[in-house]
Amino acid sequence: MRRQRGAALLLVLWALALLSVLLGGLAGWVQLQSRQALWLRQHTQTVLAAEAGIALVMADRRWIADGRDIALTFDDAQLHVSLRSERGKLYLINAEADDLMRLALACGATQAQADQLIKAFEARRKHGLPPFRVLEEVRQLPGMTQTLYSQLLPQITLWSDLDRPDPAFASPLMRKALNLPRQNAEGADPGVVLVVDSHAQRPGGYQARLQLTVLLSPSEDSAQPYRVLRWQE
Repeated sequence: MRRQRGAALLLVLWALALLSVLLGGLAGWVQLQSRQALWLRQHTQTVLAAEAGIALVMADRRWIADGRDIALTFDDAQLHVSLRSERGKLYLINAEADDLMRLALACGATQAQADQLIKAFEARRKHGLPPFRVLEEVRQLPGMTQTLYSQLLPQITLWSDLDRPDPAFASPLMRKALNLPRQNAEGADPGVVLVVDSHAQRPGGYQARLQLTVLLSPSEDSAQPYRVLRWQE
């Protein structure tokens, strides 16, 4: 009888221990889900604040599109927004091989890498291949590394329709690489395609960054002031 009672007691203790482990695991899972839900809610609010920064800047077309910082606030978020005209970038469809070569070298390409890129561009034109549809296609070109791509991406465009970048909106790197004159962007026409970069920071260290390439509507009274051509988060 005592042995049976002892075995029963051990069984009960084992069941209690197992139940404690299960309850502990469940409590940990609930806490994890709660933290994830809190992070997701805060992150979503921060992204919405970054979107608000874009809307605030696009509602006022007096800003100069040369990349200068625009400091704003929205609720409890601190915003830093900038506009940059695509006219200051190298238009891949019409770019001269020499300009592309010089830009690639300025972005850190070796001579061998730059030669590969130029050959790939010239081959596309020679064989009548369709032009690039998205900028990400440039990443697949021979000789292109991730480091070179990240440096080259902010300097190239598919939307300016210019043979050479507009010096008024070109970056310092572009002006130096292509030997462009230095011009003031104030009063210059930025065109209808802009890159809007919005960085939002909220209490608690939550941050979000959005970068949109937008096509402006021809009329400021339009119900839709712009159309998004490219979205990065």
